[in-house]
Amino acid sequence: MKTILLFGAGKSATVLIKYLVKESEINNWKFIVADANREMILTKTNNSKFAEAVQLDITNDLAREKLIQRAHVVISMMPPALHFLIAKDCVEWRKHLLTASYLDDKMKSLRDEINHRKLLFLCEMGLDPGIDHMSAMKIIDDIKATGGVITSFKSHCGGLVAPESDNNPWRYKISWNPRNVVLAGNAGAIYKESGEEKELSYQHLFDEANKVLVEGLEELAFYPNRDSLNYIPVYKLHEAATFMRTTLRYPGFFTGWNAIVHAGLTDAVATISAAGLSFKKWSEPILPFVNEQNKTMLEFLGLFNEQLVPFTATSSADILQQLLETKLAMQPADKDMIVMLHEFVYELNGEHKQLQSSLVVKGEDSMHTAMAKTVGLPLGIAAKIILNGTLQLTGLHIPILKEIYEPVLEELEHEHIVFKETVL
Repeated sequence: MKTILLFGAGKSATVLIKYLVKESEINNWKFIVADANREMILTKTNNSKFAEAVQLDITNDLAREKLIQRAHVVISMMPPALHFLIAKDCVEWRKHLLTASYLDDKMKSLRDEINHRKLLFLCEMGLDPGIDHMSAMKIIDDIKATGGVITSFKSHCGGLVAPESDNNPWRYKISWNPRNVVLAGNAGAIYKESGEEKELSYQHLFDEANKVLVEGLEELAFYPNRDSLNYIPVYKLHEAATFMRTTLRYPGFFTGWNAIVHAGLTDAVATISAAGLSFKKWSEPILPFVNEQNKTMLEFLGLFNEQLVPFTATSSADILQQLLETKLAMQPADKDMIVMLHEFVYELNGEHKQLQSSLVVKGEDSMHTAMAKTVGLPLGIAAKIILNGTLQLTGLHIPILKEIYEPVLEELEHEHIVFKETVL
């Protein structure tokens, strides 16, 4: 019996688990889910006889290896730092591996062994990175096939709150890992604009809310995301004068978050003593950055409360994370919303053309979120097409190849994840 093994049953895995339970029942596959919290797995697998819930400490080498030996395809939804533990075992025991995380140097160090053992390791197979690569590469390949030359490419993506659940001054709720929300953008950004390489430090990333319009939605704003230049050779867009990957928020978010960043409240490195420390005292560095636009937002988070910060906090980031998790939590009936927009400018037969491709996905509730759907389904579909023989690729990859993106995008459409293309 073919077996899929999933490590991690948290927030982003809900829809993936539901999809793979269904596919296991259809195809008579075994589906093993391993997590530190067995009860959580059981609530998500719905007691399917095709699914097995395993309580696991991921750092227990023996237990982890025993599980991996049982699988044909392994999916890691663990924090990125833990992927390598799993990856080494997958090489050792000759198992395919899928993750939604960025392809890092540690994973690249296994490339030769992955090739030698004819395995498929597919990283960046979630939403962003993931669906962004696949949807962009499809258009890039199509434009190039007609003889077009792309001169500008901007790719925007954001996990937002849906309009019907948009009821706090931040216009934002947490639908994914809260630690990632706290640290978002802390590496700054590098991108290419009008032929120039540009670099923005963390301190200046949120200074400007650059506006963008997606049909059917009100105005959104973006900030550049990480190192966009890395993807120029990946997308084979050396000729593009502008190349930028960004993160979307509502414009007002920038005024509040910019103050938090400038005040150093996202610092996860410097240790602090939480004993007897009030939120008000902790947040004092923000006072010079408070203004009419952000005052209500900062008060809403509880930055100026007299009560004491959590005694377990060892850094400023810990305190901020606790506030965000409390104040910006999704309520059970809340819906989130994923927005993705690719903007292309290209030359074709001497003509100047613009193309926009947009995706809007709304969640069902706080458990079955748009985030969980768009992160999880590409992984689930990839596992399926490996097991049923549709995808026979080997090596270390991200989903930029036609043999990956065509079947995955086709099935995503069946799951109502559909891009709308507009030529301007």
